[in-house]
Amino acid sequence: MGSPSNNVERHDLCIVGAGIAGLNALVVASEYLGPDDSVVLVDRRERPGGMWVDTYDHVRLHQPHPMFTAGNIPWQLDEDPSHLATKGEVLDHLRHCYELAAERTNVVELFGWEEESHEEHDGVVRIRCRSNAGEIRVIEADRLIRAPGFSIQPNDPLPLSSPRVHSVSPDHVDLRGSEIAASEAPVWVVGGGKTGMDTAHTLVTTYPGREVNLIAGSGVVFVNRDELYPAGLRRWWRGSLGGDVFGELARRFDGTNGAEVRRWFLERAGLSLVDEPETFFLANLSEREKRTVSEGLRRVLLDHLEDVVDRDDGVELIMRSGGARSVEPGSWFVNCTGYLLKGDQQHEPVVSPSGNVLSINMRAHTLWLTPWSAYFLTHLFFRDELVDAPLYELDTIALRETAPGEIGAAVGTLMMLNMSVVSDLLPPKVLMRCGSDLDRWYPLPRRLIGTARVMARARRDREHWRRSLDTFRERHGIAGGVRGDRESALTHE
Repeated sequence: MGSPSNNVERHDLCIVGAGIAGLNALVVASEYLGPDDSVVLVDRRERPGGMWVDTYDHVRLHQPHPMFTAGNIPWQLDEDPSHLATKGEVLDHLRHCYELAAERTNVVELFGWEEESHEEHDGVVRIRCRSNAGEIRVIEADRLIRAPGFSIQPNDPLPLSSPRVHSVSPDHVDLRGSEIAASEAPVWVVGGGKTGMDTAHTLVTTYPGREVNLIAGSGVVFVNRDELYPAGLRRWWRGSLGGDVFGELARRFDGTNGAEVRRWFLERAGLSLVDEPETFFLANLSEREKRTVSEGLRRVLLDHLEDVVDRDDGVELIMRSGGARSVEPGSWFVNCTGYLLKGDQQHEPVVSPSGNVLSINMRAHTLWLTPWSAYFLTHLFFRDELVDAPLYELDTIALRETAPGEIGAAVGTLMMLNMSVVSDLLPPKVLMRCGSDLDRWYPLPRRLIGTARVMARARRDREHWRRSLDTFRERHGIAGGVRGDRESALTHE
């Protein structure tokens, strides 16, 4: 890289990314490293927390908070387990996780820095980093963990043609305390996913009676939070363990029937604001939230917004379908289009051939939730099991572009297949300590029985899951395959 040797810092481990993925990697790594080992943590933000540092203020964690953590670190929040944590509460917990990990091993902060490049040479990884002020540092480490995860970036306002409407983003405007609060004009929420639901729910509860509309795209299937996380003592006999639901989903999926599986999931454990949703991203929604949003909205349009333009004396929505609709001048348009599986990530294998670089990215996706990926893959990484692990990789960014309606079926199958591989390679105590395991919501006896049931079926179903994913990839031309399988089509165009 051409840097003078006296500008090179030496560390045992470098982790790039201090979001939920990077912090899981750090906490797990601290179990293998000693107090005298050094870990440099690099993140472009000025504090740990990842996307939660940048996201909109009215965001709520869409799962019960105890299962959103690093390692198995418990929350210090004095709330009911079903509480949906706020942005501030999540950031406080992630800071707590970081501080506990820093007590176990020597962590060097490089907050406000980004990785520019890395290369391997003679068993050492050299990482070039640049600060937000333009300063350069070069780090040499035995191992590198790159944890961009979903690489979620804040949304900008939509570039609308009409100057007679307001275009805003929830990431840049406080919907509860901005000019929107001083206006009585209608609000149009653009996007029907998790952000759209958060935003619509905030608007209809903050401004009862105000006209709020939703442009829902093709409609979204949500996971029914009440089905996967029943409250209180009902956890002993009600609800469905995630392993059971997604195991059945994966058994039904054959690589060609994503729409059929989506409809099955909607009936079995899903919710939607519309009758025939065509998108399936595995975000959570409760029946109460659905009812609040549905009753508070003036109208829901199943279409995609192309532009808002001036027409004669009025203003019109222009839709992808070719339709048009008059809207009131002064209306607000809030860009809540999807954050997941977007951006310019480049393909990078889960692990480099040397075994010294682990990458948790969406071009070589293995497990749907990034805390799982970071937790389990980091354990395999430090146990030197990762290079030969027959994990299935899938380019889920390409999947979003080519087959958004089949994402739930494909990544649900991917998750079941790879968890069955992970379960063969890691000891039970490591599996049981995963704090972000969604089935931890249930009492231990139900969880143990459910896990045994899923694992017994997994050994029987594993080959079916591989064939289904191969068929799916071939249909859509998506890169992926089983790591280490010379016969597989593990390529990236």
